[in-house]
Amino acid sequence: MKINEIVVISGKGGTGKTTLTASIIPYLEDLVVGDCDVDAPDLDILLDPKIQTTEKFIGLKKAIIHKEKCTNCGLCHTHCKFSAISEDIVLTTSKCEGCGVCEFVCPSEAITMEDAVVGDLYHSTTTFGDFIHAKLIPGEETSGKLVAEVRKRAKKLALEKDKKNIIVDGSPGIACNVISSITGASKVILVTEPTFSGIHDLKRIYELCQKFNLKTQVVINKYDLSPTHSELIEEFCRENSIPIGLKIPFTKKIVQSVVKKKIPSLEEKEFFKEIGFFDFINTLT
Repeated sequence: MKINEIVVISGKGGTGKTTLTASIIPYLEDLVVGDCDVDAPDLDILLDPKIQTTEKFIGLKKAIIHKEKCTNCGLCHTHCKFSAISEDIVLTTSKCEGCGVCEFVCPSEAITMEDAVVGDLYHSTTTFGDFIHAKLIPGEETSGKLVAEVRKRAKKLALEKDKKNIIVDGSPGIACNVISSITGASKVILVTEPTFSGIHDLKRIYELCQKFNLKTQVVINKYDLSPTHSELIEEFCRENSIPIGLKIPFTKKIVQSVVKKKIPSLEEKEFFKEIGFFDFINTLT
């Protein structure tokens, strides 16, 4: 069975990516939901999930110093390029990048590289279906690996339960966590806002999607706050034959729904109908 995997991303944070994802979810059937914004996950706030399982996620290996074997020769301190080991041979785990140089140069075998927990991985249930989500420990650098695991678990669950749709709240930006979010997706929704930085970052994220030959469409959020910048976004889309799936005007109704921890498209159905939201939903299936 071919699974329809929709990923919602943005070139920058704060464009309304997660709010849009949450608004789409109630109107897709046979659904598994994934939250790949593992550095700052907040889709769970609107979905009110019931956690079924929690797993510790292992990232890169990190150094462990065994003091009983250490001769204080200082080679590990001298060779560590990340300043993770002090002169008195104390390891700052958060600075360790797992390169393994300290283990290699240690003459007394007092340092070993061992698995390190970098976050938590959850399987939850919601009113709308199963939900795979995760949270990276602040400061850890293996978000791409954790994102890949979230998508892997979501696909496995969809196959096991014969679900035809997956929707993923992707990571913002264009780094490795975003690449992990979109690789192999069926459809990608690019959420932008009418600002100078919004246009700049839309162009960057679109170029990234092009490298992976992904089917994309754009959603302009709060488009009426700057007609000039909205027109520039539409011009860019026309020049590159990118469909504009939806233009959402700014309204306090959406803000108020989020403040109440409610999904805006369920709270304000008439507003969403007026802006063509349900026609947009039809393009996703």
